[in-house]
Amino acid sequence: MQHPSVETDMTEKEKRNTRIGMSLVAENFFEKFFMIIGLSCLFVLLLIMIFLFTEGIPILKDVSITDFLLGTQWYPTSVNPRFGILPLIAASVAVTLLASFFAVPLSLAIAVYFAELASPRVREFVKPAVEVIASIPSVIIGFFGMVVVAPFLQRYCNIDTGLNLFNASLMLAFMAIPTIASISEDAISSVPMSLKEASYALGADRWETIFHITIPAALSGIWTAIILGISRVIGETMVVLMVAGGAAVMPGSLFDPVRPLTSNIAAEMAEAPVGGSHYHALFAIGIILFIITFFFNLIADYLSSKYKFKGN
Repeated sequence: MQHPSVETDMTEKEKRNTRIGMSLVAENFFEKFFMIIGLSCLFVLLLIMIFLFTEGIPILKDVSITDFLLGTQWYPTSVNPRFGILPLIAASVAVTLLASFFAVPLSLAIAVYFAELASPRVREFVKPAVEVIASIPSVIIGFFGMVVVAPFLQRYCNIDTGLNLFNASLMLAFMAIPTIASISEDAISSVPMSLKEASYALGADRWETIFHITIPAALSGIWTAIILGISRVIGETMVVLMVAGGAAVMPGSLFDPVRPLTSNIAAEMAEAPVGGSHYHALFAIGIILFIITFFFNLIADYLSSKYKFKGN
């Protein structure tokens, strides 16, 4: 006859083995489940890419790739259709560069302030307010640009229309600031305190430590934030559709109306006959946007790896 304590030990051992076995089963299940989810996302992305290229490539039967990319006239519904998208590309590039010029310095200043200078009480209230801006629908921002910013620019800048490249850049910068500032602040806050203490110990003041120690150590996250913000600017549709002016011409100044690639697709897809040259040209523009976004993602990955902080 076994001693009661021996039976109790055996029971506890069996329960422990049962729990371990169940946890292993659950771990294997969730591992396979999340692998299936990840592969499904890749499969859906592949299908979208195949559909995009299938619908966009046929435009090359009607126009050469040189005329398509470098042509300066976009008249898809005229008797003699012309599908030059260089003005659209120039508009997208100009809007993106100007929006980045406004958004990046201001976003980094906000991030440094929250991470290094603001008191806990100020950070607790102000940072969520900045992040809430990211949740504002783009149509609301576009409406603000149309109703408030456009008349202001038209009146005080003495221009023909307030719906122009400058207005679109301001609105897009407003949209990108929360993304860049929030991710940059997280990157700056994650810099080890030991680095800052070592800088102070060597006689550096707060600003020298911020510019020579903290920001270089956080460059990986900062670059990622900037690229994500720029990617959002490039892919934004509703704001530029509402406030950029909609003119498919080469921009000559900051206050000229323009039509970026995204707004051109949104404005004309509903009127393009399915299977026609106009239809395929719009999908070809989508291919250009896809390639640009993919290129920016590669840049983000490269910069994130190059400037990744490696410490003990």
